[in-house]
Amino acid sequence: MIGLSRAYKSSGRPAHRLRKVAVIAALCVSCITIRAEENAIPNRLIDYDRFLESAQEVGKVRKQRRVTEAQFIQMSQEPGTIVFDARSDEKYRLLHIKGATHLSLPDVTAAELAKVIPEKTARILIYCNNNFDNEPAAFPAKALDASLNIFTFNTLYSYGYKNIYELGPVIDANHTKLQFEGTRATAPRR
Repeated sequence: MIGLSRAYKSSGRPAHRLRKVAVIAALCVSCITIRAEENAIPNRLIDYDRFLESAQEVGKVRKQRRVTEAQFIQMSQEPGTIVFDARSDEKYRLLHIKGATHLSLPDVTAAELAKVIPEKTARILIYCNNNFDNEPAAFPAKALDASLNIFTFNTLYSYGYKNIYELGPVIDANHTKLQFEGTRATAPRR
């Protein structure tokens, strides 16, 4: 500080200005520290940093586990495979892939998952709203970065279900080889 004061004096500026700058700087540091402490609200049940780490890990796995419509159909017919639908109860009732197991994403807990998918090693096929066009009542599109497949894959993986595959393409719901059931399955679709 003394060296800085001499340098400041040699520049022709008075020392009291240096003290003002030092006081302002100290206040800014204090404000930043107080602000950081205010934002550090502990919650032992939420770990966002762990979520980000997990999402990076899942992202690598997911790239290798996206399948075509034909692969999805073939895999779904193999014993021990579960087709999983995490959409809302209402959208599921309207239309879903025939035989799909359902648990709405907000209802997912370890206990609820264990009821519908008892074996963590089971192969799970997932799909979501963003896999289907031309059926907005049952499959309303979500924002690209809020696609339900992303959350479903991450959530299942976080709960220890690692054998997950995702329907990859966007498919016209009126021209698919997948079979649907639900209240809109027999209703005329656009």
